[in-house]
Amino acid sequence: MILFDRTGATDPAFDFEQARLAALLSDMEMLRAGVPPKDVAADAPLLDRWLVAHRPAACLLGQSTGHPLLPGIGREIVTSDLMLLSEDRSWARTLSRWYRLGRPAGGARQDS
Repeated sequence: MILFDRTGATDPAFDFEQARLAALLSDMEMLRAGVPPKDVAADAPLLDRWLVAHRPAACLLGQSTGHPLLPGIGREIVTSDLMLLSEDRSWARTLSRWYRLGRPAGGARQDS
């Protein structure tokens, strides 16, 4: 999650994450165009004895109204990975979409 304010990106990680996501998008576009992975990732390191694992990621939990895929008023949802959060805690960008943030949950920690 990267913090931002009204004047723009304030977190030094903003540029790094933007470049990292742009590289991912570029790779996805090449794969969609039919470029084989061996050509997209010619210098990729070898990962041996690997398995698929899961780790926690920051997200939002709350009552959604007006979600394009999860209809309802005050519907309890868990968002995709939280990527951006305004310093005033009024806006959030998850991997999937923007959210306008209303009242925080009582006693919930808002800074992590």
